[in-house]
Amino acid sequence: MNSKQGGKNGRSQSDESSQGLIVGRNPVAEAIRSGKTIDSVYVSTKATGSVSVILKLCRENGIIVKRVDDKKLDKMSIGIPHQGVVAAVGCAEYYSVAQILEYAAQRDEDPFIIICDEIEDPHNLGAIIRTAEAAGAHGVIIPKRRSASLSQTVFKTSAGAAAYVKVARVSNLASAIDELKNAGVWIYGTDAGGEDYSAVELSGAIGLVIGSEGYGIGRLIKEKCDFLLRLPMFGKVNSLNASVAAGIFMYEVVRQRTKNIKID
Repeated sequence: MNSKQGGKNGRSQSDESSQGLIVGRNPVAEAIRSGKTIDSVYVSTKATGSVSVILKLCRENGIIVKRVDDKKLDKMSIGIPHQGVVAAVGCAEYYSVAQILEYAAQRDEDPFIIICDEIEDPHNLGAIIRTAEAAGAHGVIIPKRRSASLSQTVFKTSAGAAAYVKVARVSNLASAIDELKNAGVWIYGTDAGGEDYSAVELSGAIGLVIGSEGYGIGRLIKEKCDFLLRLPMFGKVNSLNASVAAGIFMYEVVRQRTKNIKID
């Protein structure tokens, strides 16, 4: 039997994999066993039987499982028989918070880390990662739940920067912030009730929290912040796209860090 089954658009499972998806129970299970970077696994709400093996593998490997209906899986697989299971392949490896801190230490630089609090739009996350790389940030931290992750869309939007920026995906964002604070990192949140960003000293070790597109920084995360910063708004629209705001804040850190450096 030919292991590559063409879909209604003439695409094979290998074609899907190249697009960032692995379709079908056996291919997904083997991909997980082989150690391939799996971003998340989508499982039909109706799936039973051998899907339990995949769920067990996901638990053992810390892979996010998302329960969805068959229409979602049909759309993702574009006609390839999915058997109730589709996996999204990560575009890059994840790092730990400790590895990001170690990277800053290796460069003999004060840590500069971007913390994304439930940035769910992959285009926003990709744009934030792209700016973080350009601004010289040492890493980006995202939560496992209610957040975009290192998908192919993020990779494309980041213009490839996701291959260079160390991204930590953590189970508990508040605990990750505590780890940073214990390492001497000051946490700056972005919030409409904060101080004007241009009037705040942004030197030393910095963790910059960017809030979600619709709700900003969550209550618990806001309480963890040492400082709150805001952008002055003069128009009738009182907010900016998360990635645009993140870029302004990041480059204010860059400006303050480099203002005494002479450039030939």
